[in-house]
Amino acid sequence: MKAILMAAAGGPGVLAQYDVEKPELPSPNHVRVKLAAAAVNPLDAKLRAKPIYHPDKLPAILGCDGAGIIEKIGSAVTRFKEGDAVFFNNGGIGGNQGGEPGCYAEFTTVHEEYCAATPKNVGLQDAAGLPLVLITAWEALVERANLQAGQTILIHGGTGGVGHIALQLANHLGARVAVTVSDDKKEGLAQGLEAEKIIRYKEMDFVVDTVDWTGGRGVDVVLDTVGGDTFLRSFNAARIGGKIVTILSTPLSLEDAQLARLRNLSICYEMMLTPQVMKLHEERIRQRKILEQGARLVEAGELGVLVSYALPLNEAAEAHRLIEKGSVLGKIILTMGEASLS
Repeated sequence: MKAILMAAAGGPGVLAQYDVEKPELPSPNHVRVKLAAAAVNPLDAKLRAKPIYHPDKLPAILGCDGAGIIEKIGSAVTRFKEGDAVFFNNGGIGGNQGGEPGCYAEFTTVHEEYCAATPKNVGLQDAAGLPLVLITAWEALVERANLQAGQTILIHGGTGGVGHIALQLANHLGARVAVTVSDDKKEGLAQGLEAEKIIRYKEMDFVVDTVDWTGGRGVDVVLDTVGGDTFLRSFNAARIGGKIVTILSTPLSLEDAQLARLRNLSICYEMMLTPQVMKLHEERIRQRKILEQGARLVEAGELGVLVSYALPLNEAAEAHRLIEKGSVLGKIILTMGEASLS
């Protein structure tokens, strides 16, 4: 099969296509999937530049999001049969030799409990763009923030990969949604996704605009997908006793912590990769159930994924260059052709 291998840490140029053997089933509970597409996430670029989880297990196949057709099942598999269409978040963090190959390839293997049936009304390639961003947005809004109907939320980067899913999910939950965007194209997407308040952060002070939008109170929840100064300034955009959920590493100075304490803020960190890194089987099943709930929302027309770039597998390096530039609307995917067992 064709696969993109990362032979060493470095820039996008370290990614190259090779012919390798199909992965064997690691256990009787695994399935082998003929992939239609794999999503490219900022995480992939970070792991390419610095393979922090398995630096001693190179070459590696990156890509933790995939969708395709089950080509082979293990002897103990009961949830699926050959020919079923599935999507999942699995592997891709560098430890290929441990039975968790990534999705930048024509085939991969996945434990059956981590697979969800793809939404019936979208193609496999679009489905590949959903897992990481859907799980991240769900955990951030539903599990960390406990976002409720009628509450207000500010989503930074509201048209990015996580942001555009979080915007739709917040609307589904009945919240009032404000987003930050940088240009006309992103503003248009945010309008189409029915954001109530759109803040052009390069031209406006998002703190002032957010506080004004909420009548001087501040939002109940901030979802930070940007980090750095944006995360810290968000302390003053949240109401007293509000919640800040960030998907990035954000060290706090003593002064920052004192401000958060003064405002009685709850600061939550969201890292959807934790169950895979820490090998928490039951938590990974919980995440698969999030995918199933998300699939029902997609089928009901309440959630959709925007794929801005669909590049062939052999252009993985270009996909990494695009994602490192930032400002991508929605998702980037790598395509292997529509999967079929015929």
